Amino acid sequence: MKILLVGAGGREDTLAWALSQHPRDIVLHACPGSSSIGRRATRIDLSPSDVGGIARHAIAERYDLVIVGPETPLVLGLADRVGDAGIPVFGPRAAAARLEGSKAFSKSFMDRHRIPTAAWRRFDDAATARRWFESVEARFPLVVKADGLAAGKGVVIADDRATAIAAADEMLSGRAFGSAGIPIIVEECLVGREASFFAICDGERALPLATCEDFKRIGDGDRGPNTGGMGSRSPAPHLDDALSATVLRTVVQPTLAGLAADGQPFRGVLYVGLMLTADGLRVLEFNVRFGDPETQVLIPRLDGDWLETFADAAAGRLSSRPLRWHPNHAVCVVLASEGYPGPFKRGLPIEGIDQAESMADVLVFHSGTRRVDGRWWTDGGRVVSVTASGPEIDVARTRVYAAVERIHWPGAQWRRDIASERNPDPGAA
Repeated sequence: MKILLVGAGGREDTLAWALSQHPRDIVLHACPGSSSIGRRATRIDLSPSDVGGIARHAIAERYDLVIVGPETPLVLGLADRVGDAGIPVFGPRAAAARLEGSKAFSKSFMDRHRIPTAAWRRFDDAATARRWFESVEARFPLVVKADGLAAGKGVVIADDRATAIAAADEMLSGRAFGSAGIPIIVEECLVGREASFFAICDGERALPLATCEDFKRIGDGDRGPNTGGMGSRSPAPHLDDALSATVLRTVVQPTLAGLAADGQPFRGVLYVGLMLTADGLRVLEFNVRFGDPETQVLIPRLDGDWLETFADAAAGRLSSRPLRWHPNHAVCVVLASEGYPGPFKRGLPIEGIDQAESMADVLVFHSGTRRVDGRWWTDGGRVVSVTASGPEIDVARTRVYAAVERIHWPGAQWRRDIASERNPDPGAA
């Protein structure tokens, strides 16, 4: 079976690892891939945003399956171009990918289909937004969001009027995120505990994945600025079977039905970002792909065949049988460059990855590295994700931090409280 994996980060490194565990022979290519992914796949020098080039390559190579990792090529229509050529794609077409690509579309869709979410408003120009922020209707704190893709940085929690006005001005002027910042969405600030819910979808059916939780802020105790994710764990202690069933019934199934009714069937993985409030669950956002670093704890826990699951979803033939999961716990800790999520240096030598990988029940996935002359070097803000498993959460935590301590480079930083019950439950978003 000939497979093309699109992407280059820690999520795609994890997916490449999962595909390499498949019992039958596969030919795996990745565009552009990374030094780490290149250990398991032939790299193709094409950017994930070059959807025309990737589509031409996929058609010429006659792949049996294309798996799309990041959101940008999905929003740009890669699944449309490849799917129209008769090649199965794990990832939604552009119309359905608007769930992530446009927050205005997503919020309108949720309102139309009675999916619970935060109250919101849309603004297309800074003057109108300023007038509303200065009115008696504005109740702070509020959340200001760029409409389009902003690499996880397009969200500002505004505790006061001045912060909200400044955020709106930056976004709507195009200075912050270009066209992705126009329009903006302003939401009520929800208070509760965040949760991540993933389901594999084939256009009609959805198979929920194991529960998981990610940790966004840079500092211990959930302090400091948001990042792309500094760690994760699975299962999540606050998402039990009953709550997961509620999410499937009240959010995932209405979403699939609504998209299908609109002629936009969703095939791929659907992520639902939730806030569990005192008034019930609310949807914070949708993503149309696996999360990073949630992938790093979900993928190793499957007691089954990821390739078969991806292929069946892409072909619209998912089984109704629930996926099976190993009963162990998994914890992931992300090691990042000094300065992240702000400016950081690249090209620093990394020591200890091989030692960490040699430990039992430990995996190291690469997010921002390159290999030159037989050595690993830093090449990103988030550099590596270390995942460990164990029969109990405390065992997994002990193993993961023992592995983390073996990895070094100048200025490396990581959180020391991932999956610790010392983390505060309340959050705002």
